[in-house]
Amino acid sequence: MENADDVPAKRPAPKLVDRDSLDGLVGPSAVHQGLVLDAAALASPTLEELAPRSDDKGLATIVMLDQVTDPHNIGAILRSACVFGATGLVVQDRHAPPVTGALAKTASGAVEHVPIVRVKNLSRALDELRDAGFFSMGLAEGADQNLADIGPPKRLALVLGSEGSGLRRLVRERCDVLAAIPNKGNLASLNVSNAAAVALYAMSQANN
Repeated sequence: MENADDVPAKRPAPKLVDRDSLDGLVGPSAVHQGLVLDAAALASPTLEELAPRSDDKGLATIVMLDQVTDPHNIGAILRSACVFGATGLVVQDRHAPPVTGALAKTASGAVEHVPIVRVKNLSRALDELRDAGFFSMGLAEGADQNLADIGPPKRLALVLGSEGSGLRRLVRERCDVLAAIPNKGNLASLNVSNAAAVALYAMSQANN
């Protein structure tokens, strides 16, 4: 009997269409460069399946987004999460965009390496991660502690809020600590994707 692994994959038959048809398939914000592939959605683990995962040093960092809705920001956060070895990304189902072409393009391939978990309630998800041994740190402008002063645990939930209102009250209350990125310039804060990159880098370096 022929092994399934030895059977060559069936190549899809290309269909030639005009550019307006491609624009209609992917939406106005996606850059398709004249080629679109209709693929099945990537498998997404549950929070219970994601929590036990760690790297070869036993470290695990899960990024949690509280009502961050811009697909470009989420894509950039995914890219940083992948670069700095985060275990996964958790978003609230009702307040996060789907994985569109624009999000995937900004992520530069990270959607295939960083699992995205959608949950109904972010506060409850933080409670579940605490029960699984995670220490939760929320980034908040004006927090009493600076990011550099916090020794990262082996299992970290890094929580970021929307650029407009930041972390919601219940989410803030569920965090074990709130930390601010030191500001030495004239602007109040960083873009949320930049803040995520700074925090992920700082935590990864402190754990080396």
